[in-house]
Amino acid sequence: MRFPPDASVPGPKGPGLQIGSLLLQSKIIQSPLAACSDLPFRLIGREKGLGFCYLEMVSAQSLTRENAKTRRMLNTLPEDKPLGAQLLGCDPDMMAEAARILEELGFDLIDMNLGCPVKKVVGNGEGSALLKDPARAEMVFRAVRRAVKIPVTMKTRKGFKDPSGDEAVELAKRAEGAGLCAVTIHGRTQAQGYAGKSDWEAIGKVKRAVKIPVIGNGDVLTPEDASRLLEVSGCDGIMIGRGGLGNPWIYRNLDDVMNGRREAAYVPTAPERKETLLKHLALERAHLGDRQAALNMRRITVWYTQGLPHNKIMRVAICSTMDCDEIARLIADFFDGLPADAPPPSVPILLAE
Repeated sequence: MRFPPDASVPGPKGPGLQIGSLLLQSKIIQSPLAACSDLPFRLIGREKGLGFCYLEMVSAQSLTRENAKTRRMLNTLPEDKPLGAQLLGCDPDMMAEAARILEELGFDLIDMNLGCPVKKVVGNGEGSALLKDPARAEMVFRAVRRAVKIPVTMKTRKGFKDPSGDEAVELAKRAEGAGLCAVTIHGRTQAQGYAGKSDWEAIGKVKRAVKIPVIGNGDVLTPEDASRLLEVSGCDGIMIGRGGLGNPWIYRNLDDVMNGRREAAYVPTAPERKETLLKHLALERAHLGDRQAALNMRRITVWYTQGLPHNKIMRVAICSTMDCDEIARLIADFFDGLPADAPPPSVPILLAE
């Protein structure tokens, strides 16, 4: 059955989301964020209620050529499940080979990135460049779908330059025809990059065009945003990006408010934020080593403290040391100086979904 263009097509009721053979316990998904979605980030999220997420985007070329850095990105643990991997590439055979590698490593789902707007990526014919070449995109879809038994999905934008959403509809229909299990739509064009607002109505246009689940993405930072996205688009699930940076409580907040278990979002106290950031540091040290942990904390502390009073002094000090014990002391001193009812930090404007 096809719905007319003006039909309201809400996603299924209930808290979970079925993607092929994979049943997710929540409609909330954390997107893959470059230089952010490492194992410590995911483990902190899991502890606070994150159900399904991805590791950082993986280049099919780097993976098939056994690039050491790419292989390190694949590190995971049994408690880091279910876990998806997002592939970037435009060569059908290479994408299929990379998907087979990931399936053999135990990943639960393969997603294909057809939305990255970065000029270098687009110049290689990858990411959102495939919005301009739907025939090649379909070849990639079919090659990856044939290569693995686990669910396969794709993520794209509403268009390359065309704001109508028609290009996303075209790709979504081809994805469905190729046997993909779901599509994620970000409500900006490639030309917009990360500027402007996410067009949730364009996501709804895709939802009305296909029968497979459609996951909406873009500008979801609060439970109210999530509820509004579901209302406007009728999408089946929600993928968040920067909203999860320094705010791992967002996952349970979205779930609880959307499912009527809580009337308002939970706001963690300053001591709880301190404890979580210190645990994030400890996980970075345990899994990546002190040197990489010290470097990573230069951006991670921004996530947890942006907009809080005197945070710049603490961040400058952290950027001046490679001693993780000193970093822990600086973090503790900063939060101990805040009132217990300090407002939450603002969302880091570092990237969009």
